[in-house]
Amino acid sequence: MVVVGAGIAGVACAVELTRAGVPVELRERGRVPGGRMASRRFDGRPADLGAAYFTVDDPDFAAVVDRWRAAGLAREWTDTFVAYGPDGRREVPGPVRWAAPCGLRSLVEHLARELPVTVDRLVLGVEPGPAVDGGRCAAVALAMPGPQAALLLDPALTEATRAVQAQRWAPALSGVLRFPSRAWADFRGAFVNDHPLLALVCDDGDRRGDGAPVLVAHTTAEFAGRHLTQPTAAGPAIEEAVRDLFGLPEPADLVHVHRWTYARPVEGPTDRTHHLDDDGIGLAGDAFGGRSRVQAAWRSGRDLGRALATRLG
Repeated sequence: MVVVGAGIAGVACAVELTRAGVPVELRERGRVPGGRMASRRFDGRPADLGAAYFTVDDPDFAAVVDRWRAAGLAREWTDTFVAYGPDGRREVPGPVRWAAPCGLRSLVEHLARELPVTVDRLVLGVEPGPAVDGGRCAAVALAMPGPQAALLLDPALTEATRAVQAQRWAPALSGVLRFPSRAWADFRGAFVNDHPLLALVCDDGDRRGDGAPVLVAHTTAEFAGRHLTQPTAAGPAIEEAVRDLFGLPEPADLVHVHRWTYARPVEGPTDRTHHLDDDGIGLAGDAFGGRSRVQAAWRSGRDLGRALATRLG
């Protein structure tokens, strides 16, 4: 059994298969597990580049989160963001957002700690049978955005192809900005409404709990779409927009821009948590059901793993 993609959906799928006694190979094209729960270190300090936080309302996912908290990997962050818009700034209460002191990627790594993960492994194709890169296996799970899965699928796999074609995704850029000091008014996270460039800005020092003068900005899909070929060139515009929003007098001394071609699903199935067809091809990820995207991705992978274990068992 092969699972392609070591984000939280792929890892949750592999965990269920392993618990059921199904031999699993987990393959990841990147250098580390994590997927869009990505973090990167700058001068030894992690900053989250993908998902900004996660929320919890599923009891089974809550049990996973409790284990993360007990291990010191996750903490409750805030239940209040602010929103900036044409009418100024206002507070926006909501569910408790959770954060990870070592970066959200550490949570995926914790789940995957006993799994056979092969990184830097690019899968080139999935064929009927099923087969991965020409090698036969009992089944295949693709835990990734639909457009990426579509590139791997043989046209003969019509059910899976239709399932991924039903998904629509939006891009985003994430900008990490480190400033000389914390010169902004107190906030945790800020939704930015009706802005041509910014969609969300998080105080990463507050989120991480170390007070570092670091902000992480997430752009609109429209702005990102114009800069996907050269994301680094968008850095000055992102910095200027953040400084203008918060009235910051000093420039950032570090600016890093990360490109997410498929940052978030904007259209996908809401009536099921995963796809599994008669060809033995499964699909999982946050495109399947649920607004709480980290939780939805975990539940999607968990449910696909259980369905595959039942079929293969």
